[in-house]
Amino acid sequence: MSIALSAALAADEMRTELIKDHLCHIADNLLSSFPDADTVSNDACREIIARYSAVLEGNFIYWMTGAYLASRSNEARSIILDNLFEEVRDSHPAMLRRFTMAADASPNELDVLAVQKNLTSVRLFIGRLAPAPIVTMMAFFEGFIQRFMPYLAELAGKRGSEEREYTDVHSGCDIVHSQELYHALEAEMKLADDSREPADYLYEGVYLLKSLIADMVPAQAFTAASAE
Repeated sequence: MSIALSAALAADEMRTELIKDHLCHIADNLLSSFPDADTVSNDACREIIARYSAVLEGNFIYWMTGAYLASRSNEARSIILDNLFEEVRDSHPAMLRRFTMAADASPNELDVLAVQKNLTSVRLFIGRLAPAPIVTMMAFFEGFIQRFMPYLAELAGKRGSEEREYTDVHSGCDIVHSQELYHALEAEMKLADDSREPADYLYEGVYLLKSLIADMVPAQAFTAASAE
């Protein structure tokens, strides 16, 4: 391998690591903004699980499919296809449905309406099929989900549920998925036409998704926490 090629690869890896660090910081801030599970009321536990289910069950595979359709590199497409294969083969939506039902937290009309505005914004963003920004968003989300699972499992436990297949599976597999998607991002950025700074285009979907995730926690959860 030539010195120039080695330097270029090192630079690509460094840029990806900087992006990863920034996304981890966003996830840290988001997770730290949630009320402690111990302080969340039973009703608020139901709402958080229901809103999470309303967002994930019918949309995650759609988002990942958008990432696949948008990707230009063979490496990214192969990584995303493996992710999709696992989602469909193991029927992750059905896994989530069992988790939600066991906690008696199936989404109702109000739960759907609570996330509708920002969910629509994310769907429209996906529809633009911008390769690197979509892969960035999905890499962020996989990493966030993995870290969110213990919190979600604790909320379900407060609802009297012992169903843990969904949270156990995603506590493990999403670590690998996130790492792989950062490799996919590296491949896509090499082909990107956009030369703007990352904050101007790479993180748009991440910020939209951050707003959507914030919608999952109802105001009453924070009110109850403040009263403790």
